Amino acid sequence: MILCFGESLIDMIPEPTISGAEGYVPRAGGTIFNTAIGLGRLGCKTGLLSGISTDQFGTQLIDELDASNVQTDHVIRSDRPTTLAFVKLTTGHASYSFFDENSAGRMISKSDLPAKIDDVSALYFGGISLACEPGAQTYAAFAEQNAKDCVVMLDPNIRPSFIADEERFRSRIEGMLKLADIVKVSDEDLDWIITGAAGFEEKIAQLREMGPTIVILTRGREGAQAWLPDGGMIFVASQKADVIDTVGAGDTFNAGVLASLHDANLLSKKAICSLSGFQLETALRFGAKVAAINVGRAGANPPWRAEV
Repeated sequence: MILCFGESLIDMIPEPTISGAEGYVPRAGGTIFNTAIGLGRLGCKTGLLSGISTDQFGTQLIDELDASNVQTDHVIRSDRPTTLAFVKLTTGHASYSFFDENSAGRMISKSDLPAKIDDVSALYFGGISLACEPGAQTYAAFAEQNAKDCVVMLDPNIRPSFIADEERFRSRIEGMLKLADIVKVSDEDLDWIITGAAGFEEKIAQLREMGPTIVILTRGREGAQAWLPDGGMIFVASQKADVIDTVGAGDTFNAGVLASLHDANLLSKKAICSLSGFQLETALRFGAKVAAINVGRAGANPPWRAEV
């Protein structure tokens, strides 16, 4: 099983009302939630470990997980509120305003986590859940405890507005980078993690030195690149799509990459360390394919296997 750790929230997506004024439609979302949904729809045995409210939005999140074949055994329910993310779309690209104080997802603690996990081959971390304490520390501690036995994939998905203490956050992310087998970053993430005027290739080299076995860099319409343990580089072009919006595009890409590796029985420490260029390229291409389907829809809406 692939176990995903992190935020589940409601994206408030702008849509015109009958009167013509702009309103908002609540849609289930969150970086980690979206990837779990994508994996479940692609037929991978997937679970989610997240704090989810018992309020009406939390019920909506649980219903969506169930409908997409994502196991909820490890979901931590509480009566704290659901995180809300109001989305602003500018020529199809999304920006967010978050309401997350005292939320069900943010306030989980180490005592909420299982003592052990069984039948899990890969752990997936990232998103705002690594920036918002105390939950961020909870996830980081669990990653450190279980990284030796499972493949770890990390997508930092940096959102500077969420970072209250930059020094503590950088320390946490650097610790996660050392644990990770696969790291996916956007070009914006890379520039935040590795500061300075150096080119992206030099920054990628510095990022690889921090510990990850595989590094994947996504650059929007310019496609994706990935680096193998031996330094070899793979490039995959983005697929053409009629873009409605980009909400959940990166999350769906990650689901596609993990699903491809899962299908090929490559989600083990040994397999990741000896991954071939062809195997990595296959995973990237599948990620690009499912992401292209997602951006042709409103909001985060990863495809089902039959649609790919």
